[in-house]
Amino acid sequence: MEVARAAGVAVSTASRVLSGANHPISAKTRAKVMAAAERLEYSPSALARAMVSPHSRLVGVLVSDIDNPYFSVIARGVDDMATRAGYVTMLSNVDRRTTTEISRLRAMRDYRAAGVVFAGSGHVDDPQAPNLVKAVRRAQEEGLHAVSLAVRDLGCPSVVVDNRAVAHDITDHLVSLGHRHIAFIEGPPGMTVSEHRREGFLSRMAEAGLTGSAHCHPGGFNHQAGHAATLRIIARRPLPDAILAANDEVAVGALSALRQAGIDVPREISVAGMDDLRVAEFVGLTTVSLPLYEMGSLAARHIIDTATRAGAPQDGGTGATDVPATTVLSHRLVARETTTRRADA
Repeated sequence: MEVARAAGVAVSTASRVLSGANHPISAKTRAKVMAAAERLEYSPSALARAMVSPHSRLVGVLVSDIDNPYFSVIARGVDDMATRAGYVTMLSNVDRRTTTEISRLRAMRDYRAAGVVFAGSGHVDDPQAPNLVKAVRRAQEEGLHAVSLAVRDLGCPSVVVDNRAVAHDITDHLVSLGHRHIAFIEGPPGMTVSEHRREGFLSRMAEAGLTGSAHCHPGGFNHQAGHAATLRIIARRPLPDAILAANDEVAVGALSALRQAGIDVPREISVAGMDDLRVAEFVGLTTVSLPLYEMGSLAARHIIDTATRAGAPQDGGTGATDVPATTVLSHRLVARETTTRRADA
């Protein structure tokens, strides 16, 4: 080891000094090692420091689909906050698999991460849910702090939006424009967020006495799913008054299919989505704006603050200081060019 040779000390001594280990080493020797390290422009390994610290300066972010721009906005919020605090973000794709979440969480424990953000939705009646809860609890006992950005019973704090209310409010907007026959393109089956948005849509349609005019169609959360579902919808006449998509990506796919079919939007059919991703503004999509960046930022802030407070536990405990609490952030309707009042309303 160059630093050890330059300082004239044993490798083990230099390693202890550079890693910050609490070991009886004289001030003179420490000064020699640090001076040698400075001359050699040596930067001690973050993982080496983590071995003698409660945690590393690492925040993991587990996303359901790394291609989905929804998660890009969240990840940017996490990373900006983490960077300002001197932390590093590690992004991991889990493909909507609970077993993968468990394995990634274990990897974060191995890296002594300060915390992990669960950015994706859980599954309805997930047989792996108890195993994930156990894994989260064990990680917390070892000092890792978890935050969920979806409604999930993980035993950790959460920062969420009310997806039922999101779908309810955008449906209300369509109803207020005189639309009665509304087709809803659902999200991936079995996902909690898909169920909640479907429930919000059906709830507002029932309140308006339009249950018989509410039509749900299988879909997904990407452009291709929206395009395929819309082709099926327009193949069965009469056309609906409006199409509501489970998210903006699906809505853009719907717009593509409608325009390819020569159907005017919004004169013949209004189209709306949810999330307010960047693409929504580009295509003039009516949607619901969600505070995705703020969700990621708040999650990272919680992890960093909690990790700092738990850095030197006073009670001799495990450092598991998370107390389950839910923060619900507000959403906002954004009306744009893809919706208009029905002509005969």
